[in-house]
Amino acid sequence: MKYVDLYGKDLITTQDWEKEELDATLEVANYLKAQRYAGSLPELLRQKTFFALFYYPSTRTRTSFEAAATLLGGHAQYIEARTTRMEHGEAIKDVARVFSRYGNGIGIRIGTELEIFPYGRATSILREFAKYASVPVINLANDMFHPCQSLTDIMTVKEKFQRIRGKKYVIMWGYSGGRIRTWSVIHGDALIMTRYGLDVELVHPPGFEIYPEIAELCKKNADENGGSFSVTNNYKETLNGAHIVFTRSWASNRCVMEGLENFGKNNELALHERYKDWMLNQELVDSMNRHGIIMHVMPVFRGHEATDEVMDSPRSVIIDQAENRLYTQMAVFVLTTKGKI
Repeated sequence: MKYVDLYGKDLITTQDWEKEELDATLEVANYLKAQRYAGSLPELLRQKTFFALFYYPSTRTRTSFEAAATLLGGHAQYIEARTTRMEHGEAIKDVARVFSRYGNGIGIRIGTELEIFPYGRATSILREFAKYASVPVINLANDMFHPCQSLTDIMTVKEKFQRIRGKKYVIMWGYSGGRIRTWSVIHGDALIMTRYGLDVELVHPPGFEIYPEIAELCKKNADENGGSFSVTNNYKETLNGAHIVFTRSWASNRCVMEGLENFGKNNELALHERYKDWMLNQELVDSMNRHGIIMHVMPVFRGHEATDEVMDSPRSVIIDQAENRLYTQMAVFVLTTKGKI
């Protein structure tokens, strides 16, 4: 196993890590997955504690981190932000310094609700924690990025296809039935897939453009790694021949950039309602490559983003994908808090 020194390194976005660092993390994730199935997981995190600070709830992020720590002999402590003194004015630098004395790593989930944080503020808070913490700070999802999910998704793609370079990876906007989501996983997947040489096609209705600087980074990644990045508004044409389709709802550009308090939730929902037909169904899946797969980070808005028939079909790998969260997070935890296997 190739050694790359990630000890003490923060993970706010996968763009912060070199390609060889991402490769090493995926290699460790695959090793730990094999060890778990063999019943011989080593206690690599014995006597190590990871603080998971959550401003908003989660299903997979929380449980996968807690399970990852436990399986490797460590402990992940779940902390709701509202139970701390930060909401009463305690400085981030004080919390970061104290947590650093108590544990070996800090994970933070913040900014996933557009009503509270203006775009980019959550990332600023994460970087402030990282500035003052003497242990690694891991982004467990915010409004801009979800790096652990990004690592999971490329791990899953590499599992399902012997060769991934040049595969057509479609990120498709999906109708959400009135629920408003941030851009974090959309940005994250577009960024990491273009770094691994896939042909990424982002398809969405007019008005749902992602952050322009992220789109430019995706183009740069693609140019440097032999892939491509394009944006279109025609989902039926785009899905034709696709090897991977990742459907997901996300908020409009205006909603994110102006904020719900300015743009208004009713305006955002009215815009969503124009595109109720943007749902992944069997007819669309049939137009994909015959070996194509369907991905989703979950929770799936069934009957809106996609049909039950599609999400429960043999082409759907969403449960495999969710399982892989366990191993990529094990790898991130081990490499940043221990340094090596």
